[in-house]
Amino acid sequence: MKPIITASEYTSESAGARPPVVLDIRWQLGGPNGRADYEAGHLPGAVFVDLDAELAGPAGEGGRHPLPDPEAFGAVMRRAGVGRGTPVVVYDGGQGWAAARAWWLLRWTGHADVRVLDGGLAAWTGELSTGIPEPAEGDFRPQPGALDVLDADAAADLARSGLLLDARAAERYRGDVEPIDRVGGHIPGAVSAPTAQNVGPEGRFLPSGSLTSRFRALGADGATEVGVYCGSGVSGAHEVLALELAGYRAALYAGSWSEWSSDESRPVATGPDPV
Repeated sequence: MKPIITASEYTSESAGARPPVVLDIRWQLGGPNGRADYEAGHLPGAVFVDLDAELAGPAGEGGRHPLPDPEAFGAVMRRAGVGRGTPVVVYDGGQGWAAARAWWLLRWTGHADVRVLDGGLAAWTGELSTGIPEPAEGDFRPQPGALDVLDADAAADLARSGLLLDARAAERYRGDVEPIDRVGGHIPGAVSAPTAQNVGPEGRFLPSGSLTSRFRALGADGATEVGVYCGSGVSGAHEVLALELAGYRAALYAGSWSEWSSDESRPVATGPDPV
């Protein structure tokens, strides 16, 4: 199943016999959660999910957004009406990163029918709702392991033996600036691949052929193992989704740079080259 859905496709499906559960994942790094924006207007029937509180565990040794406890995540999804066989559509304000985080977590925990609204809320031309839905409890039970995950050591190994993509902005990869984490730079051997380059000006994913060409130029040849990291495992999920659109399976280093850079014993590379 294609991991994205257009606004017109969503409109058709929402009026069909099996309308999807819709999750609103609006979020800004370092800002308040998107609840106020959600209450001001959201897709009809959408349930708000807080990325920081419900799509991540407590910040600490595992980085800023470590993976949530699967049972806790499952409880959040069930309260939102997600069932084992229920189609799910997730969206955010348009950047796609937060929605991709929800997509990745659902896929990782075994839900096969989940898609990101391509272009986010900005792509929606219908009316918005301010009503707060109360969906019936779903029966989704997480079974982690359906997608590949890397820890810090595995990421370091992959940077040497395969292809490890750094989804952050190029200036953070080079170490020119580091507005969030302890130190700038990148995992030695990782290749710069800013996730912002996976989308066009309107925030919609590039055609799959264009994405395939992009990742092939970065070293994805179909035989090499591919992994992704970012700052804290959010925009990296967006890159994993882009890679899937391009025909590649990729593992996510969930702790990402926020975990890696917090350990002073781990090496740091700077500049435009991988090593």
